[in-house]
Amino acid sequence: MTTKIDGVEGLKAKLGEHLGYSDWLEITQDRVNRFAEATGDHQWIHVDVEKAKQGPFGGPIAHGYLTLSLLPMMLGKTVQVGGFAMGVNYGLNKLRFPSPVPVGSKLRVGAKLVNLEEVAGGVQLTYECTFEVEGAAKPACVAEVLFRYYE
Repeated sequence: MTTKIDGVEGLKAKLGEHLGYSDWLEITQDRVNRFAEATGDHQWIHVDVEKAKQGPFGGPIAHGYLTLSLLPMMLGKTVQVGGFAMGVNYGLNKLRFPSPVPVGSKLRVGAKLVNLEEVAGGVQLTYECTFEVEGAAKPACVAEVLFRYYE
């Protein structure tokens, strides 16, 4: 279910709250291979399925930055902010990849609104985003993400 928030006052009312989770998304070898092609990162733990089976993770894993690259899509299905002319990704404060995302696993993201500050022409939000692998004990990615919304 998508959390819908309207304008600055709506955001202020949600400050400090967990806003929900995305749907689960299966991470396929095809997605990993296409990410490798797009970025030039062809490390064997991602793209060589047979060699990866003998490696430290027992099979191929998604690139950490592939996981992060899914954030705009997955967060956009979790939280929708209205009442602004536009929004932009502004960057990250912190980023960690505590555990791998095995190919074939399912991934989702949860988001908490942890800060809101006024900037020229709008507001800057800080979300704490946690990517979870279905059934895993530790998160795959934890990111403190900045978005700006302009009026």
